[in-house]
Amino acid sequence: MKLNVAVQMDPIARINIRGDSTFALLLEAQKRGHALSYYTPEKLSLRGEEVAVPVQTLTVRDEVGDHCTLGEPKRTLLTSFDVVLLRQDPPFDLAYITSTHLLERIHPRTLVVNDPASVRNAPEKVFVMDFPELMPPTLISRDLDEINAFRDQHGAVVMKPLHGHGGAAVFRVMPQDMNFGSLFDMFSVTFREPWVIQRFLPEVRHGDKRIILVDGEFAGAVNRVPAADDLRSNMVRGGAAQATDLTPREREICATLGPKLRERGLLFVGIDVIDGFLTEINVTSPTGIRAIARLGGPDVAAKIWDVIEKKRG
Repeated sequence: MKLNVAVQMDPIARINIRGDSTFALLLEAQKRGHALSYYTPEKLSLRGEEVAVPVQTLTVRDEVGDHCTLGEPKRTLLTSFDVVLLRQDPPFDLAYITSTHLLERIHPRTLVVNDPASVRNAPEKVFVMDFPELMPPTLISRDLDEINAFRDQHGAVVMKPLHGHGGAAVFRVMPQDMNFGSLFDMFSVTFREPWVIQRFLPEVRHGDKRIILVDGEFAGAVNRVPAADDLRSNMVRGGAAQATDLTPREREICATLGPKLRERGLLFVGIDVIDGFLTEINVTSPTGIRAIARLGGPDVAAKIWDVIEKKRG
């Protein structure tokens, strides 16, 4: 079955195709004969009941520096597509939220992956709090007294913005840390929303495992090991990718999350696990597909398209 597929993403000319999961999905879709179109989220318009956007036909190639060809923009109703891939990167701000409201108007008549209402209602560092039994001790707050009480109880903590992404502005705060006052002031000025304060997990030095679930089922994993001089294991921050298998605890986490993800229409999800503790559930634009394949792991892109084709069949 050939599908008419549109992808909502950031400017495709700027992506690093070696590690970009959206690009992996596009390559696999094209390999299967699906027709591809492309647009960026700021182009979306709502007129009455119609959601329209100027789309460009898209051809992709796995060639650095020459990875795509785009056609001329043409105003098109999104309901003319079988599938829309919602793949723009965070920040998860009002612009992102607005795009989910518009896409919600076409789903499920047009299958949006992931379900836009569930993306909107499951911010990665808030949705994970539905599963406290799987997590390290975690506080979401910007109240100084609450944060200090949490620090007194748990010692070293990690502090990060609630809607941050890619490892930006992630700090380890030690007990009696003389930098905490300045850090608190900086966060107070920079971020209007609460922050995440989480007990520091020293085993992060051995890796932060990204586990991909497709329609609630385990599909592949990569261990991301931080550089010696950095807390963050994100590959865009210098983390090294290593092949990995799941531990029994990680399989338990996947089994617990799977039904909840399927219920919400969250077809492509990346969870982060450190030393057996779930730390994030990534639903906006999960990554890891190309790293898993490069290390000899499963073809996650193929699994995702198998599920999409079954749902549209």
